[in-house]
Amino acid sequence: MISALSRLAAYFRSGACATAAACCAVSMTMFVPAASAQSVLSAPTPSGPLNSMAAAVNNVGIKQCRPQLTSLSTLGVQGTASNDLLLDWDHKRVNSSPVFSLIGLDYGSNAAAMSITAVPEADGSCSVLAERISAAPVACKTIATQELHGYRATPLLNQMTVYTDGKDPGSSVSLIDSPPGCLVIRRYVAFSKAASAH
Repeated sequence: MISALSRLAAYFRSGACATAAACCAVSMTMFVPAASAQSVLSAPTPSGPLNSMAAAVNNVGIKQCRPQLTSLSTLGVQGTASNDLLLDWDHKRVNSSPVFSLIGLDYGSNAAAMSITAVPEADGSCSVLAERISAAPVACKTIATQELHGYRATPLLNQMTVYTDGKDPGSSVSLIDSPPGCLVIRRYVAFSKAASAH
């Protein structure tokens, strides 16, 4: 069975590609068995970019949602030349406060943004929301055809369609027509996600 995080890696990695065709190729190679998911979450090599979220969470002292924030941000910064962060939390209750973030992702020739929200739960777990926002230089129909074959399409507005896969109910891809390109929002939601769950 394919893990939700390995699917999320494919979503995030594919958005960094220059064309929808290249994105599709990366996406298909990233759909790995759950046993291989650990390699997807491995930390960047010393020559890779610093994960600004992981560094900030450690500096601030956030403990309960640290594993979830670090895992999701590690997926987001893979393949970047650099990244930077806006981070908001309640300074009076660091460990029990929701954490809101916006990560800027620089790929050299293009850029994207990733928003991660983590909410500590009473049982020690965290509910998380991660969204990666990017612009593709091709029409949304091209992305849908090449990357989202087999997904269910639900139109929200005339220019916006949400794609879901029943095998991964916590993830969705929203395509918003922005001629001549497409705004792509890849979304992942997990309620009461334990630190050790994948």
